Amino acid sequence: MGIYIGAAVAAILLLWIVFTYNRLIMLRNRVRNNWSQVEIVLKNRFDLIPNLVDTVSGYTTYERETLTRMTEMRTKYSSAQSINEKAQANGEVSGLLNRLMVVAENYPDLKASENFLYLKEQLTEIEDKIRFARQFYNDTVEAFNTAIMSFPSNLLAGMFGFREQTFFHIDEAEKAIPRIKF
Repeated sequence: MGIYIGAAVAAILLLWIVFTYNRLIMLRNRVRNNWSQVEIVLKNRFDLIPNLVDTVSGYTTYERETLTRMTEMRTKYSSAQSINEKAQANGEVSGLLNRLMVVAENYPDLKASENFLYLKEQLTEIEDKIRFARQFYNDTVEAFNTAIMSFPSNLLAGMFGFREQTFFHIDEAEKAIPRIKF
C-alpha cells in the first residue's frame, strides 16, 4: 500500500514539474514573440523617418542635422544589447520626431503638403502601434515575471535558469512630449 502512495505522490510531483516547466516555456516564448512585435513596429517607424525628414528638408535646411541624428539613433538602436538601451534610443528618436514636428509647424506650405500629411498620418498610426505593442509586451513580461517569482514555480524557474525579463519603459523625455495637431 505504501508503495502505491509513494508512486502516486511521485507521479503527481512529476506531472506538476512537467506542467509548470511547460507553462514557463510558453510564457517565455510569448515574451520573446511580443518583443519581436515591438521591434517590427519600431523598424517600421525607423523606415518612415527618412521619408519624413526628406519631405521636411524640402521646405527647410534645418533638418540635415536631424536626419544625421536619426541615423545615429537607428544605429544606436540596432547595436543596443539590452531592452533598456533600446528603450533609451527609442526615447531619443521620439524626441527628435517631436522637434521635427515643431519645426514643420512653422511652415504652412509643408503642413499643406499631401506627402507630409500622408507621412504624418502613417507616423501617428505607427506610434499608436508602438504604444499597443509595448503595452502587450509589458503585460506578457509581468505574467512571466510573476510566474517565475511565485511559489512554488520559483523553485523550478531557478533550477532551469529562467530569469526575470525587463519591461520596456519609456524615458521621461518621451513622457513629456506634447501632441501637435495640424
